[in-house]
Amino acid sequence: MYRLVCVHCGAAYPQDQIIYTCSRCGHLLSVEYDLDDIEVSRGEWNRRPLSVWRYREILPVSGEPVTLQEGGTPLYHLKKIGKDLGLPELYAKHEGMNPTGSFKDRGMTVGVSMALELGMKSVACASTGNTSASLAAYAAKAGVPCVVLLPAGKVALGKVAQALMHGARVISIRGNFDRALEMVHELCVSHGLYLLNSVNPYRLEGQKTIGFEVIDQVGGVPDRMVLPVGNAGNISAVYKGLKEFEALGFIDRLPMMTGIQAAGSQPVVRAIEQNLNVLIPESNPETVATAIRIGAPVNAEKALVAIRATGGTAAAVTDEEILAMQKDLARKEGIGVEPASAASVAGVRRLVEQGLIDRDERIVCVVTGHLLKDPETVVRQCEPPVEIDADISSLLSVLR
Repeated sequence: MYRLVCVHCGAAYPQDQIIYTCSRCGHLLSVEYDLDDIEVSRGEWNRRPLSVWRYREILPVSGEPVTLQEGGTPLYHLKKIGKDLGLPELYAKHEGMNPTGSFKDRGMTVGVSMALELGMKSVACASTGNTSASLAAYAAKAGVPCVVLLPAGKVALGKVAQALMHGARVISIRGNFDRALEMVHELCVSHGLYLLNSVNPYRLEGQKTIGFEVIDQVGGVPDRMVLPVGNAGNISAVYKGLKEFEALGFIDRLPMMTGIQAAGSQPVVRAIEQNLNVLIPESNPETVATAIRIGAPVNAEKALVAIRATGGTAAAVTDEEILAMQKDLARKEGIGVEPASAASVAGVRRLVEQGLIDRDERIVCVVTGHLLKDPETVVRQCEPPVEIDADISSLLSVLR
């Protein structure tokens, strides 16, 4: 059993109530389980395939889930980059290997499943790209209409293509993501669509399984987990899940939760550096990493708790650092990620340079989306193909 609980005032709501934020104080909600009633062993979980649904006893869905076989993503040992940085235990959890190419699929398998359980007939979101691609696919699988709001001209083409192909009603607004989120929230409340941005507490339940898989793949608790921060749902979700693992007795400590933002969009970093309890939004966020181009993260309140409670930190990296690490991951490790994903590993490089990471730490970076999510950025930073005449001498001449 579980209930929805306000993270600020503690007000509780029944699990069948359609609500996104606390009606008393307006703060975020969390899904809280009666962990004493959960009967499951690690051995039982380990007999199941590595996936989101391996951990179904601490997920809210009671019926058959809407699934595209998400989760079970690979954990790579970054041996070459780790050697460059003097970090022999540096790893990357590649969430771009999910069905639609990002970690959002973990949240949508749970979120769309809950939409059906709650009797909702249509779903909606605002997006910088990956959320829309994922929701459109899971809505198609569930057979429910999907509405997506995007900031016009600010979303990578690969992500727009996914939402369109999966049949979503895609609407671009002349405004930024934060305004799109305000509009879709209002639409859902007034017209009965089910909102599946990360303000929805059920969506974060799926995303917390990233942390569960890391524990199972590493064979213990890493010293640090590093995540890109946009709307701040992922770092919040992973922290919540690991707290549940700790309460169940499956782990005895938590990793240092570390959030990385782009220099042009870093409200969480500023809050950590200035020891603020309330985040100051970025009015005009800008970065090549479109997935984290968010100035007013909905889950900032939860993210600040996650970072501070674990002795973690937050750092900002420039677009140049992000793109350099994207290229390093591709050319040194064979791992293709979109720019926002590379931010986590770029952040590790920055923290090493600042002397804020110990060389013997076991570090897991979450890389959140696939290289093909943003092909335009890839093409812009790479040399174009060389065109030659169709004869062997021309081929040999360019290979010299």
